Amino acid sequence: MKSFDTLDNWHDEFLKQANPADPRTFPFILLGNKIDIDGGNSRVVSEKKAKDWCASKGNMPYFETSAKEDINVDAAFLCIAKTALANEREQD
Repeated sequence: MKSFDTLDNWHDEFLKQANPADPRTFPFILLGNKIDIDGGNSRVVSEKKAKDWCASKGNMPYFETSAKEDINVDAAFLCIAKTALANEREQD
């Protein structure tokens, strides 16, 4: 929960340090990792809470992932890459 509670700070600090040309269109995604652990029974951040946070950031994409079981890892990377490329084309 501590990581989730500091998302706003991490997001804002990244934008401050990276100083992208248009912070509103900088491609971010949120990953809920380790979904393979005990079938999700020890989850502390609900999917709804994560999706609500993403909605408050302009509908940022959200993926529940497991690096160990290779669940949604490729989909998350493809999503962020496609978004970044689309944003780059728009800026050109």
